Amino acid sequence: MEPSELRRAVEAGRATASELGLQVDDVVVIHNSDRVALRLVPCDVLARVAPSGQLADSEFEVGVARHLAAVDAPVAGLDPRVDPRVQVRDAFAISLWTYYEPVGSEIAPADYADAFMRHHAALRQIALDAPHVTDRVARALREVNDRGQSPELPDSDRKLLRDTLSGLSAAISIDEAGDQLLHGEPHPGNVLNTKRGPLFVDLATCCRGPIEFDLAHAPEEVGKHYAGADHDLIHRCRALNWAMFSAWRWRRNDQMPDRDHRRVEGLHQVRAALDRCGLG
Repeated sequence: MEPSELRRAVEAGRATASELGLQVDDVVVIHNSDRVALRLVPCDVLARVAPSGQLADSEFEVGVARHLAAVDAPVAGLDPRVDPRVQVRDAFAISLWTYYEPVGSEIAPADYADAFMRHHAALRQIALDAPHVTDRVARALREVNDRGQSPELPDSDRKLLRDTLSGLSAAISIDEAGDQLLHGEPHPGNVLNTKRGPLFVDLATCCRGPIEFDLAHAPEEVGKHYAGADHDLIHRCRALNWAMFSAWRWRRNDQMPDRDHRRVEGLHQVRAALDRCGLG
C-alpha cells in the first residue's frame, strides 16, 4: 500500500481491535503489499487489513480457518477473544488472528514435509467450494495477454509466460482424479516456525489441485521427505508457480515491494525451472 493508504489501514486495524475490547498501545507493520499484516500490542493480535474490494477473499480466508480449526490442522488460528468474522471499517476488510512469536530459524525439510502431510490430511476432511489451480492460472494468463494490464512486459517475455502458463496448466489438468484441497501458496513466507511447530498462514489462496502444486512452493528438499510425491510433477508445478508470480509482478498496478527486482528474478526463475524440466 502507498504511505497514505497504509496509514489509514493501520488506523482501521487499531480502531477495530480497540472497539472490540482489545488493548492496542502500538502497531507494528509486519508486511505491506496489496494488503497488510499488523501486530497489535500488547494484546498480541495479528490484524490482516485489505481494501474492501478484497472483502470476499478475506471472508473466504476466515471461513477456511474456521473449517481447519475444527480438524486440528497446523494453521494459524483466529483470535479467540472476538467473533470469528471479517470487520469492515473505512473501506478496509479486517480480520483478527492469534499472533505467534517466531522461534528458531529455517524449518527443517523433514518438519516442513510433516506439516504438509498433516495439513493435506486435514484439508481432505473438510468440504469447501474452492477454485481449481487452473482457474488461477487462467487469471494470470489474462493479465499476460492484456497489454493494457501489463504494458511494460517485453514481447519475448510475454511469449515465454504465455507459453508456460498455457502449456503447463494443460499438463497438470490431464488427470484430476488425485486432486484435493490445497493451501495454494505455502512458500516459506507463509509457514511460521512456532512453539507449536510449523503453522501455515495466508489461507485465502486455498484451491484444488495435485499436492505437488503445494510442494512446488517449498524448498526442493521438502518434497523428498513427502511420501508418494511425483517429483517430475513438482518440477513442472514449480515452473508454473514462477510463471504466475512473474505475471502478477508485471501487472500495471502491482504493489509488491522491490517490484523491479522481482520482475527480473521471476523471469530468471521461470527459465531455470523450465530447464530443470527439460522444457527450456
